[in-house]
Amino acid sequence: MLTLPANSRTNRVLLHSCCAPCAGDLMERMKESGIDVTIFFYNPNIHPKKEYEIRKNENVRFAEKLGIPFVDADYDVQNWFARAKGLELAPERGERCTKCFDMRFTRTALYAHEHDFSIITSSLGISRWKNMQQINDCGTRAASHYAGLIYWTYNWRKDGGAERMYEIAKREEFYKQEYCGCIYSLRDSNAWRIKNGREEIKIGEEFYS
Repeated sequence: MLTLPANSRTNRVLLHSCCAPCAGDLMERMKESGIDVTIFFYNPNIHPKKEYEIRKNENVRFAEKLGIPFVDADYDVQNWFARAKGLELAPERGERCTKCFDMRFTRTALYAHEHDFSIITSSLGISRWKNMQQINDCGTRAASHYAGLIYWTYNWRKDGGAERMYEIAKREEFYKQEYCGCIYSLRDSNAWRIKNGREEIKIGEEFYS
C-alpha cells in the first residue's frame, strides 16, 4: 500500500502521465491504496501527432477500465518547439529534457492549484531511461509556485515497480514505444538504429504481448 506525504492536505493526487505503459503501475497502486487519483495528460513534446494520439488514447482506455478520471490537456506542440529552440542537438537527459519537464509540470501544477489537488506527481520517473533527480527537481520547482501544493518524489521503480510496469504492459497489450517522444529523440534513436544495422522506427506497429 502506498503512503502519501505526511504534509499533504488531502488524498487527491494529480498524476501527470506520459503514457499508459509508464503510468499503468502507478494507476493500479494508487487505486488499490484508496488514493483519489486523476490522470493529467499534457505531453506536447510527443511527435508526430499519430504517435501522440496512440499514446493518449491508450491511456484513456486504461483509465476508463480502472474508473480513474482523465484530463486531456492541449496539444500545443508549437509552444513546445519554441521552448526547445536552440536545444535541438542537446543530448537525452540534458537541458532540452529539463525544459520539457518544466513545461509539462508547470501546466500540471497550475491545473492542480485551480482544481484543489494537494499533490502532483508523474509517471516519467519509473522509466530507467530517465534521470529521476532531474524529474523530481522539475516537479518540485513547479509545485513550489503554489502554497500547499506538493510534488510527490516517490521512487516508483522500487519494490518491483519497474518490473510490474512491463507485466501490466504485456497483460494489457500496450503500444510498445521505441523512443522518448519528441522529434529529436526519434531522430537520434533512428540514427542509432541505422548505425547498428537495424530498421528505423515504425510508428504504431509494435505492441507488448
